[in-house]
Amino acid sequence: MTKEVLSHIVLEGEEGDRLDRLLARTFPTLSRTRAKALIEDGAVTAGAETIKDPSYRVKQGQPIAVAVPEARTPHVQPQNIPLDIRFEDDDVLVLDKPAGLVVHPAPGHHDGTLVNALLAHCGDSLSGIGGVRRPGIVHRIDKDTSGLLVVAKNDAAHAALAVQFEKHTVERAYTAVVWGTPTSADGVIEGNIGRNPRNRKKMAVLPAPRGKPALTHYKIMRRFGLHAAVIECRLATGRTHQIRVHCTHIGHPLIGDPLYGRARAARLEKLTEEAVTHVKAFARQALHASVIGFDHPSSGDQIRIESDLPNDIKQLISIL
Repeated sequence: MTKEVLSHIVLEGEEGDRLDRLLARTFPTLSRTRAKALIEDGAVTAGAETIKDPSYRVKQGQPIAVAVPEARTPHVQPQNIPLDIRFEDDDVLVLDKPAGLVVHPAPGHHDGTLVNALLAHCGDSLSGIGGVRRPGIVHRIDKDTSGLLVVAKNDAAHAALAVQFEKHTVERAYTAVVWGTPTSADGVIEGNIGRNPRNRKKMAVLPAPRGKPALTHYKIMRRFGLHAAVIECRLATGRTHQIRVHCTHIGHPLIGDPLYGRARAARLEKLTEEAVTHVKAFARQALHASVIGFDHPSSGDQIRIESDLPNDIKQLISIL
């Protein structure tokens, strides 16, 4: 297997640094996780000595060499599934995901996923994430949530984007249609999110220190009397089901949400007969990732993309 050899001489001021940290900082194509794996696989030498300890402290003047193997072909098979690509270059790709498309292969969804589609679309332009020629899914949206998703095409882009998500500098706005109308025109929903102790398939707002801190900003965009509203949600954190759980927590679950927003009789009685029929047939949570903004991992340019609401949510809003 062809290997690329990366080399570096430890400079003044770098002595005493951890080997995995030094490699990730010196070589943009390596994330710290990837550097650690290469070290543990025996692919890194300091002088004539093979180093297998990621925490090894380097010395000034040491020659460091990393033998990076060619990215392996993934077990997941490419599939020609149409994608709505909104932006693409050598480093990143932004797509508009339809509702119903699973992001990652998993039990029950071994193929027909976004990853299968991306492997077919990107082909050899993928240079390897974690040593495997695969797309780097930096963040996720639920199967039945539609909208914008960012994908890294190489390890360096993946690491740079991951830092932006970790520091909450990525702009993410979602449009949701909820039951009822929040009292305030805008506000903040804050509360730790973790597994619901009574139903492990659901998440819930839990008292601290349980769960993970989560914060959602919301703004009412349109009201339908007191029975429903369109709101914009902006994420300051990115927890599983965050918008769905936070909206439920304040008494305004998403219309169509099978886990958190079932169409109860008290909610339906306020709607017209036509609206009741449509809401009962609306088969997914009314949630769309409408805006994504981030700094390009190579150029630093600001990338900001907006997505129109899909037809099913437009029709729901029209009937309401």
